[in-house]
This record gives sequence, C-alpha cells and structure tokens, in this order.
Amino acid sequence: MNHQEALTAYTAAFVSELVEVGVYDVVVSPGSRSTPMAMMMAEHPTLKIHIQVDERSAGFFALGMAKSTKKPVALLCTSGTAAANYYPAIIEASYSRIPLIVLTADRPHELREVGAPQAIDQIHLYGKHVKAFFEMPLPEKDPSMIRYVRMTCARAVSTASCHPTGPVHLNFPFREPLIPNLEQEDLFTMDERTGRYVHIDNSSWTLSQEKFVQLADLFSEHRNGVIVCGPMDQDQFNSKIVQLAEKLGFPILADPLSQLRSGSHDEQFIVDGYDNFLRNEQVKKSLKPDIILRFGAMPVSKALTIFLKENYSAIHIVVDGGSGWRDPSGLSTEMVFCDETLFCEKITSLLPDAMENDNLSKWQTINKLTREQMLSVRDVANMDEGKLFALLADLLPEESTLFVGNSMPIRDLDSFFFFNQKSIRIMANRGANGIDGTISSAMGAAVYSKKMFLVLGDLTFYHDLNGLLSSKLLNIDITIIIINNNGGGIFSFLPQANHPKHFELLFGTPLDLNFEHVVKMYNGSYTKTENWDDFQTALSNASKEKGLKVVEVPTNRERNVIQHRELWNSVSREIESFLEGSNR
Repeated sequence: MNHQEALTAYTAAFVSELVEVGVYDVVVSPGSRSTPMAMMMAEHPTLKIHIQVDERSAGFFALGMAKSTKKPVALLCTSGTAAANYYPAIIEASYSRIPLIVLTADRPHELREVGAPQAIDQIHLYGKHVKAFFEMPLPEKDPSMIRYVRMTCARAVSTASCHPTGPVHLNFPFREPLIPNLEQEDLFTMDERTGRYVHIDNSSWTLSQEKFVQLADLFSEHRNGVIVCGPMDQDQFNSKIVQLAEKLGFPILADPLSQLRSGSHDEQFIVDGYDNFLRNEQVKKSLKPDIILRFGAMPVSKALTIFLKENYSAIHIVVDGGSGWRDPSGLSTEMVFCDETLFCEKITSLLPDAMENDNLSKWQTINKLTREQMLSVRDVANMDEGKLFALLADLLPEESTLFVGNSMPIRDLDSFFFFNQKSIRIMANRGANGIDGTISSAMGAAVYSKKMFLVLGDLTFYHDLNGLLSSKLLNIDITIIIINNNGGGIFSFLPQANHPKHFELLFGTPLDLNFEHVVKMYNGSYTKTENWDDFQTALSNASKEKGLKVVEVPTNRERNVIQHRELWNSVSREIESFLEGSNR
C-alpha cells in the first residue's frame, strides 16, 4: 500500500472524528514531524486553527480558550522538547479541571533511543497529570485501523470531557515522507458510519432520593450554618445556590472566582468581606458555625481556610460534581459526589419554608461594616493596589471578563472587589496557583470572551512576555493592567519580610524593566499612569480601542503592606465595637 495513501486516510479519519465529537478549535505550533496532522487540520472546513509559535505559550493559550468555552480544545506540536514545553499548562489543566486534547507528533519506533535528532521519550511524558495516554499506531489505511483511530479519538475527547474534566495525551509516530494528499476527493467523508463512529454518554453524578432526604433532614436539624463557595463556573449554579441559601437562611461566603460577586442574582445572602473580618479572633468566635456546606475548589482566602480548620468539630459537607477529593485539611464529614446545581435544586425542594439561622443577621451586619471600612481605600490619594481593585467594579463595562494573576492581585481581588450587578466573569489559573502562562491564558480566553481585562503583577507579566504575540498575530482585543511594585509584592506579607538581610536578593527581586519597549514591539499601545485620573482615563480609552492595550500602574511594596494592615485594623475596631454593643 502507498505510504501517502495510508498517511492521508489515517490523519483524515482522526481529524474528521475530532470535529464530529465536538472539537472545533486547535492550537498549532509549527514543526516538521507534526506536518501530516497540521496540514490535514488546516484543510478541514470546520476546524479553526490558532497558530502559536511558542509551545509553552500555546499550552496556556489553549487552556484559556477551553476555560472560557468550557469545551475541549486540541493542541498539536512536533516531537522532542516542543512537547515538554506543554507541561506547565497541562499541570494547570489537570488541577483546574480543564479539558485539553494534547496531540504530540513523534519519531517512529525505529528512530527512538538510537541517537536520532529531536527524539526524546514521549511515552507517558506527562505522567499522572493527564487523565489518559494513548500511544497511537503507525498510519495504515486498513479498515480496522481507521476504525481504531476514530474510536480512540472519540474515547479521548469523552475522557477529557467527563467529570472531572481534564487533559488527555495522544502520541502519534509518523514516518517520512510527511506530506498527505490534500487533493483527494471526499477527504473527510467516512465510508463507514458517516456521523460519529461511537456515541459516548457522559452523565452527571447524582444521589439517591433517600440520600437527598437524609441531607435535607440534617440541614433542618442544624440551623447555625454557612455555605462556602470556592472557584466555580457552572451554568445555572448561581441562581440555584442563592435559592438554597434563602431556604436555609445560611450566608454564602463567596470566593471571587465563584462568579457570585457579580450578576443579577440576589446579593442579600452574599458575604464577600470575610477575608478581611475573619482575621479577628473575637469575630471568629462570634460566628462559629455548627454546619458548613462547601462547593467548588478551595477558596483563595487564607483567613477563611484557617477559619474552616478551627471549626473542625462542625459538620462539614463537601459537594463535588467532579468526584474529586477537595479537602486538604481533612475536615469533611460528608463527601458528596453530585452535580452541584442538581444538589441545590434537590435540597431546596425538600426543605421546609421559613427556616431561620440565628447568626445570619450577624454575618450580614459584619459584612456590611467591613465593606464600608475597606472601601475607604477609595479616598487614598497615592497609587494603591487595593484601591485599584475597589475601583474596578465601577470602571469595568457590563458583561466584561476579568482575568486576574496570582500572588497579590488575586488576593487583593478577594479583599477589595465587592458585589456588583454588572455580570463580570472572573477567571484565574488557580489549579496549581502559578504565575507562568497568565498572559497566554487570558489571550486564549479572550478569543471567545467579551471585553477582556487582565490584571497582573510585573513579575507575572515578565514571565509570559511571549504571550503578547497572540494579540498581534490573531487580532485579539485585550486590556492588560500591570501592577508594577518592582518585584514580588506578596513576600512583603510573609514571614520572610521580617528578615531583611537577604530579602531583596531572594524574594523582593526587583526587575527595573521598562515594559513600554516590549509592548510597542507587539504593536500594542502603552500608558504609564501617574495618578488615579490618569488610570481612569487610560481605562476608558482602552475600552474604545482595538488590539493590545497595556496600562501600567506603579505602586510601592512597603506602603502597600502598611495600607492593608491599617485597613484590617480599622475593620477589627469597627466590628469589635458592634459585637460589644450587641452583647450588652
């Protein structure tokens, strides 16, 4: 059989099936060994190809796109270290449950471990960080091989898409010559089973009616409870959890990535200032719960995590539709594997009306007082990191997307970004909590997101400068806000800051870089702000422009620490006064 015929039939079958099972976006990095698959993908009329020269950036770009669409995205690269550069993004995808179809081209078996160039061991390259690995056979045109290729494609996409979603790796060995025949008629028409080769039904986790009743009775017996909602991004969940909270009379401690701090849902039960007031011992004793109901990944707030640990004797129910084990502190008394939206609906329907929680009004009042104290940061004249996030809720347009970098930005978002009705979608890479690939992730998310704004620190910006190329090549509109405190601002809040001898060398790590040059290299517009009027004007102008817009906000690390601590102390004084008054 002709080699080119086999190569063509094999790759066409895989690409055709990829589209049939619902994958429409593929991120391709140029390379030689991946030529057969890349050319076939480019030929398919339905697949959308996104070229990313840097594989490390490509991995995070695909991750951001899949995060935004909630659908699997394919990645394709050549053999060798190109595939290794996907690893950081695959780790993030694994821990943040993002579906990626990772396709790596490889040398054929006779060229492995014999000193051939660009040949590394790609078998199980990503270890346990992928849900499944498939070592694909060499191309053949035999009907049984075409069936296998199509079936494996469907299986891989199904595995990536079923709960908990995550990355899957397929490794393709190709022999030279590498050019398929794209002139062949009916290239993507399959002789056998013209639609999907195999339908795979992925159902959601649920519970028996008996178990739902048992849990509803448990909530009816224990009235002093709270709902903790960590990072979540599930359709219909917001309205259902608010309905459940209303029935239970429980406050919802809403992480900024829960999507509950912005939207049209009722804010009455939303508590968004907990990171600030749960630092106070008197407050924590006053708000001690008997039962805790938790959804989503672990919250950003360390103060909340400590509060949960200190209430280890409470009934602690963790609901996870991905059947994972999200309990790093070993607190759970009930691990419930059930679709989160379905759980809220079922429990709400089984609860009696007008249930009361004696502590609800206390949570609400303390949260209100905390908001008022923290929002006093708006009066600060200097360029303050907390004030920036306090202003964002006012300055961002309706239905925009806010992607936030790790370290200090995500924590300041938690502390200063309070409930609004603008339906702002908030995203971040909180699987492994790293700062790498943040620009690329936001660029990928921006392809299918409205009005993308990225806020990150100067070190995070530096870590992924290559990610800026996406905006230039793919005409992506994005506004990037760099909080430049010239180093690692988060370390100033950690015990290392109490040991100044080597602090700047090891942790402060000032870069002293002028980012204007790199922004202009990628055809972006750059603005360095000197005051808050400059910032508001720059943000307003950026919303009207297309392409890459970068707004730099210089801040001071030492002053930032002082400002935060003064605000936390102010919150404590105000709430302690309230608690003393309520106990008289």
